[in-house]
Amino acid sequence: MDDLHAQLKDLEERLFEPAVRGSRQMLVELLSADFREIGSSGRLFDLADVLTELAADPENIASRTLEDFDARLLSQGIALVTYRASRASPDKATVRTLRSSIWRLEADGKWRMLFHQGTLTR
Repeated sequence: MDDLHAQLKDLEERLFEPAVRGSRQMLVELLSADFREIGSSGRLFDLADVLTELAADPENIASRTLEDFDARLLSQGIALVTYRASRASPDKATVRTLRSSIWRLEADGKWRMLFHQGTLTR
């Protein structure tokens, strides 16, 4: 489980990188074809929405960090991760969120995010 914990943490952190967030190709490698997200805004996104919106997101330059990372297997090939994230932009207040993701080991042997949710915190 320690290897899986480290692998999923690495995958989550890759999604914080501006180069990944701005690349459709890199996002497709990390997100499942049937990906869904409930953003901290309360809006529901699918993969097509994320591919379009992240490329144009001005917050891609923001510094993102995660802490209190936890990963748990829900069943064979399905894992839940939870953590706290902070997003700091040069000209805006730091945004803190509680995040959860469901990762699935897909047929090609790669872990891809199936679901993600962000909830604003104080």
